[in-house]
Amino acid sequence: MNKYIKKIASELTIAIEQVENTIGLLKDGATVPFIARYRKEVTGSLDEVQITSIRDRVLQLEDLDKRRESILNSIKEQEKLTNDLEKQIQEAETMSELEDLYLPYRPKRKTRATIAKVKGLEPLAKMVMSQKNDDVEGMASRFVNKDKDVNSVEDALAGARDIIAEWISENKYVRGKIRRLFTRKAKITSKVAKGKEEEGNKYQNYFDWSELILKSPSHRILAMFRGEKEGFLKLNIAPAEEEAVEILEDRFVRSDNESGDHVYEAVRDSYKRLIKPSMETEIRAMAKEKADTYAIQVFADNLRQLLMASPLGEKNVLAIDPGFNSGCKLVCLDRQGKLLYNETIYPHPPQSEVKKAINKIFQLVNAYKIEAIAIGNGTAGRETENMFRRIHFDKDVTVVMVNESGASVYSASSVAREEFPDYDVTVRGSVAIGRRLMDPLAELVKIDPKSIGVGQYQHDINQTALSKSLDDTVISCVNFVGVEVNTASKELLSHVSGVGPALAKNLVEYRNKNGAFNSRDELKNVPRFGDKVFEQAAGFLRIRNSKNPLDKSAVHPESYYVVERMASNLKCEISDLISSDELRKKLNLDDFVTEKTGLPTLKDIIDELAKPGRDPRDKIAFFEFAKGIHSIDDLETGMLLPGIITNVTAFGAFVDIGIKQNGLIHVSNMANKYVSDPNKYVKLNQKVEVKVIDIDKIRKRIQLSLKDVE
Repeated sequence: MNKYIKKIASELTIAIEQVENTIGLLKDGATVPFIARYRKEVTGSLDEVQITSIRDRVLQLEDLDKRRESILNSIKEQEKLTNDLEKQIQEAETMSELEDLYLPYRPKRKTRATIAKVKGLEPLAKMVMSQKNDDVEGMASRFVNKDKDVNSVEDALAGARDIIAEWISENKYVRGKIRRLFTRKAKITSKVAKGKEEEGNKYQNYFDWSELILKSPSHRILAMFRGEKEGFLKLNIAPAEEEAVEILEDRFVRSDNESGDHVYEAVRDSYKRLIKPSMETEIRAMAKEKADTYAIQVFADNLRQLLMASPLGEKNVLAIDPGFNSGCKLVCLDRQGKLLYNETIYPHPPQSEVKKAINKIFQLVNAYKIEAIAIGNGTAGRETENMFRRIHFDKDVTVVMVNESGASVYSASSVAREEFPDYDVTVRGSVAIGRRLMDPLAELVKIDPKSIGVGQYQHDINQTALSKSLDDTVISCVNFVGVEVNTASKELLSHVSGVGPALAKNLVEYRNKNGAFNSRDELKNVPRFGDKVFEQAAGFLRIRNSKNPLDKSAVHPESYYVVERMASNLKCEISDLISSDELRKKLNLDDFVTEKTGLPTLKDIIDELAKPGRDPRDKIAFFEFAKGIHSIDDLETGMLLPGIITNVTAFGAFVDIGIKQNGLIHVSNMANKYVSDPNKYVKLNQKVEVKVIDIDKIRKRIQLSLKDVE
């Protein structure tokens, strides 16, 4: 572990003590959010990204050591482990270095070289490889043996070349040089598969494409790999063949004689048949991993922005899942999101019962004291929004279009069936839309993040790595916001630091049986909610109506004594300290520093006392699409339109402008100078004004620009 600590500290350019202490906390079961928020003195105030990097790098290095141990044991069993080889294996820092060292000792399946060795041709291969004898045929004639299926001199020499080719391919030095050549100079070349021109039209950009794989962006790599997987593209990844062969030739061809000629022939065969396929597989894996990493980061960034979207808060909401033939599914929810009423109305064609629908809506708004209306942004969404905006209610009612991605996934899930066993998927979907307006985070945690639809090529990337990153993102967001323990669903509670699904279920069952929690201390009465869990979870769980005002804040119970000392010093109550900025300014934080509590924690406490339990998310900003724009036929180039960013990718951002098709802002049209990373320029759910620069009605594509309208 010590070697891990030094290596990770060097890689992340942080102090050895920071890495050592962080690893210690992780090994002790502490979560990333807990360490980042409540152990700043121990880690030197490392943030979640740094802590996660340490956690993941430790796992990578542990996997490397497991493979190292396996390789050493395998070579020992073969009784071929020398001191020098063991030293090289112990010092190898990457998986590829380890595998190169192991290659000559790896148990082999039947190869052309192993067959030639069985025929007794290895001595001939050694003679040819030495390149000291010009009478190659004379040497080879001694190995002709029809009993061993070596029927001629050429058979003998062909077998010897097969053995030499394998030796060359297993040479650690040349594999390293060829690997570096592939990394720097390999081109990915894409051609259309024969006869697939029409069927694979969506990949037409890659029918004749070539570029350095080192420079190829994530979305192009993933697109070409998908096209190849679907049978529409043929890919080749390699540098110039002659440059690779020259590296091998310089290393192995040492004589200008017949033996040298045979070695040269073996060199070319080794590269084409053994080394190139092996290196292409490696470089594909490297390119795929790099593309996956970027795509996963984009997905995680988009998910974070969606989860952290502004909540409307506790309001009586009428939510509607719009539709044409099947009608609009309507529900009324109370301030806690409880379903009070549901019905289907038919204001759109073919029924067109507009007056009847408006009368019903008017009645429900008054009967259930509706304060906001949530409309799903799918089919018939704009038409439904227009209808609602024409209704003159007796009071102010906010009308909001809600992104309904994933609502159908929730409505058909076991979570929804458990919550609403007596209602069908249409009612559950409408409830999800309404609750998503009230609190996007609390509702979105109920579905698999991969179902939300904010990623790029999400089915092509490493699913394990994707799930891990998205889970980390959900956990980070939930704990950053904090959870009201008396109203939270078990799905939301399960993402709290240290809790998990089983304990979340226990919390809800205890709450249902005993009523609302009155203090954080009462959490310890929940089965299996021991001291360790309490330490990890308590600071992220809020109890709004507790007698202790700190229970609704992010101040950890372990630090309550500090706040009590502060209040005592000022001869006031804790509630006075919370309400008075003047009192807090009188405090000298240095007076409260202890061995356990340092200035970072004290500053966090003061910040939290100024806004105990306040939601850190931005306040909701309302938005309207341009009037009169309902379809692509209503668009004209040069128009300036309001829009909402619905997805951010490596090549640009998609924008909802209020019609069925989203428009695309390509990276080249984001600013007056080129934007290399769209995520640094626009964010999911961001409200923007865009210019229409191109309309392709046949392909239903809309090109938008942010240039000159920023």
